Amino acid sequence: MQKWGWAMKSFDWLLAVALLCTVSCFAGCNLYLSSLFSRDGSREYRVEADRAAADVEEYGWEHVDLSSYPSIVGIYPMEEEGGDFFRADRDYIIREIGGRLYRIEYVSDASAAKRKGQTALGANLILGLIAALVFGVLFFVRFKVLKPFEQLSEVPYALARGNLSVPLREGKNRFFGKFVWGLDLLRENLEQKKQRELALQKEKKTLVLSISHDIKTPLSAIKLYAKALSRGLYPGREREIGDSIDGKADEIENFVSEIIRASHEDILSLPVNMGECFLSEVLGEIEAYYGDKLSLVKTGLSIGDYSDCLLRGDRDRLVEVVQNLMENAMKYGDGRWIDISLAREEDCCLIAVRNSGCSVAQEELAHIFDSFWRGANAEKVKGSGLGLYICRKLMEKMDGGIFAEVRDGEMCVTVVVRKA
Repeated sequence: MQKWGWAMKSFDWLLAVALLCTVSCFAGCNLYLSSLFSRDGSREYRVEADRAAADVEEYGWEHVDLSSYPSIVGIYPMEEEGGDFFRADRDYIIREIGGRLYRIEYVSDASAAKRKGQTALGANLILGLIAALVFGVLFFVRFKVLKPFEQLSEVPYALARGNLSVPLREGKNRFFGKFVWGLDLLRENLEQKKQRELALQKEKKTLVLSISHDIKTPLSAIKLYAKALSRGLYPGREREIGDSIDGKADEIENFVSEIIRASHEDILSLPVNMGECFLSEVLGEIEAYYGDKLSLVKTGLSIGDYSDCLLRGDRDRLVEVVQNLMENAMKYGDGRWIDISLAREEDCCLIAVRNSGCSVAQEELAHIFDSFWRGANAEKVKGSGLGLYICRKLMEKMDGGIFAEVRDGEMCVTVVVRKA
């Protein structure tokens, strides 16, 4: 949680830096515009005065259109007597045009102020829109991505510590909907396995205690009969005593058989949700996952031609079965190639997984689907001996089957799936 808290603080620092940069951009842009228009404003009226002087020289001052000059407000010629020519309420400049002096009055900041205001407003609006977009994205990431993920960051640690009782709630925005749903499904599966393990331990302990108690009775009887025979307490009844001992021994043998049977009971819970799925869905997942994986180890993968059909069973469990066969082919083959071929037989579809370099002895084929059994070829390969056992159990629950054979030095395991 501390790690994610630090991540949130770092992101807040990023927000602060973004805010500072935004303020700096606004201030810098407005200062630049202010200085630019200040310079332009001090020059514009001079340019317009020169143009107006040229028009006066060409057309006469009475015919000059002042509307063409935003900064010029009046042009006055100097009379012969002079008078108040040099006295005016506005700023002006004097130009000699055609041997006569003219007073050109101007307002230096008229159009400049107007253009400055319009340009500054436009620039600030654009900067504001950009800033709003950037901060909108940043706040969305903070509140819709980082904050919900911070709340989920403690979940894996809680699951690792065995805290499986608190369900996960999906947020309204459903941004992490599938992720939360997957975590909650994992939590439920772990909780169910934990309960099954506790129930199994309790059942086995009860069974052992019960059988241990029951086995004491015939064992005590055998010991008594043995002592009696050794002391000759039942002369002439040896045969009868022998039969009694044999009966008690059978009882003990039955108890031992029950213990052995209990030790071989299925310790795995393999629920199957029967339904229907297309063959292409199963093979599509296998090809998508193992295509890249096998190419990395330079192992060729080929899937034979097939016509799609509807299968009866649990889609996820069928994928799991074929995945187990693929993993075994990768572990125990020579790594040259793996081939998946398809065939049809009456109302069944046969999915065969072959690999080069078979290392399973022919006499071991009868045992490869037993629980915890590992062949001579598995000495240097990690495993539990449950992969093919799980495949067999799953196919039995889906009313299908599985068998293996060795052909020309190649291992082939075939899954038989019922068609819908």
